[in-house]
Amino acid sequence: MAMDWLGSIVSINCGDSLGVYQGRVSAVDQVGQTISLTRPFHNGVKCLVPEVTFRAGDITELKILEIPGPGDNQQFGDLHQTELGPSGVGYQVGISQNGTGKVVKKPTSSSSTPQNIPKRTDVKSQDVAVSPQQQQCSKSYVDRHMESLSQSKSFRRRHNSWSSSSRHPNQATPKKSGLKNGQMKNKDDECFGDDIEEIPDTDFDFEGNLALFDKAAVFEEIDTYERRSGTRSRGVPNERPARYRHDENILESEPIVYRRITVPHIVSKEFCTDSGLVVPSVSYELHKKLLSVAEKHGLTLERRLEMTGVCASQMALTLLGGPNRLNPKNVHQRPTVALLCGPHVKGAQGISCGRHLANHDVQVILFLPNFVKMLESITNELSLFSKTQGQQVSSLRDLPTSPVDLVINCLDCPENAFLRDQPWYKAAVAWANQNRAPVLSIDPPVHEVEQGIDAKWSLALGLPLPLGEHAGRVYLCDIGIPQQVFQEVGINYHSPFGCKFVIPLHSA
Repeated sequence: MAMDWLGSIVSINCGDSLGVYQGRVSAVDQVGQTISLTRPFHNGVKCLVPEVTFRAGDITELKILEIPGPGDNQQFGDLHQTELGPSGVGYQVGISQNGTGKVVKKPTSSSSTPQNIPKRTDVKSQDVAVSPQQQQCSKSYVDRHMESLSQSKSFRRRHNSWSSSSRHPNQATPKKSGLKNGQMKNKDDECFGDDIEEIPDTDFDFEGNLALFDKAAVFEEIDTYERRSGTRSRGVPNERPARYRHDENILESEPIVYRRITVPHIVSKEFCTDSGLVVPSVSYELHKKLLSVAEKHGLTLERRLEMTGVCASQMALTLLGGPNRLNPKNVHQRPTVALLCGPHVKGAQGISCGRHLANHDVQVILFLPNFVKMLESITNELSLFSKTQGQQVSSLRDLPTSPVDLVINCLDCPENAFLRDQPWYKAAVAWANQNRAPVLSIDPPVHEVEQGIDAKWSLALGLPLPLGEHAGRVYLCDIGIPQQVFQEVGINYHSPFGCKFVIPLHSA
């Protein structure tokens, strides 16, 4: 009777201490009460030995997963006669009746790498088992499970034959549609043909299998191989190669000097550019001297006004929205700019800016109070401005009551501080504060007292003055002063503008 079960695929549960083993029955010893499995698996991992043997007292539960056909018994019977002798390899596992596990014999070699897990669908088509190691089983225990399995299979066969015979005569028998349906049926049997009783009860131990993989040892082996073979290393976080942007030079250069501009007096405030260059502020006296020396060398007032107007208008166009606002599709949304100018050179700079804005299809409203005698620079700029689409007003009542897009402030001048007490000046300041439009100040002076109009942006010329918080965000424009002119007034100068004419400054 015991020889009939040779070649069967069984699952042996040896308790929590030794786990579950699966394999094909290769030998059953009725006298010694042992059972041997070939190609064993232990908890889903293939064993390193070809055969394991179990004692009857070690087995808690035995399940038969597959019974061999009639032609397979002779093959495994011969295997039993040739290999049933003294076993020199494998495990000899013992478990006491109280569940305590005892390993009598272990294999001489071990492995730390995770093993491949066989698929359940391969059990019927290949000689593989799911979950093994050597343990022993008594004949009576095996026979008891074999007989129960045979009875259950016999009952199912009788039930199937009774179901087919009791079919109604007029009921049509489903027909098979050729080879394709047969192939689909075979695939369904492979996937869903196993009995529910034959599904293993134990889950695969993922944590235990993962613990067999020594990641640190594998990485160390790879690093050693790469160092010996000279291949490129994967790198560690502290040794990652430097990555460069598209605008960075990969060639090593001299150390960067960020303080390229020095002035001959104590610096009260410093600024820095987006690239980190330090731009010191200069006093009003030094700034005035710088412009005077530049004018002596040919940078006349007219050229300075033109350059200031171009830079200020470029900045204003950007603040108004740039190409998103100023394009042919938005002719119905022309931006409106209000220019507040005083009767001095600062006001002439604002008029030049307004002329350039009007040339770029911006609606410009210029406020300039009436004076009996005007500076020549203002007269010249007004003559050019009158040729544009811009509007000039001398009364605050002619300024728009609705908010405009931008207010440009050119009212203040350090040399004409008395103008701050004039009624038109106070009225212009009150209108700008009530309009709630953002304010851009061009070349604002440094006031010891708080300025009447708080600017959101301020544009400095050449080098910035030590402007306070009321000036808002400071920008610097290049008005074309040569480097030797800076050196002549005692300033060691290196241009911080790069490829631009207007750059933002940040408080250092």
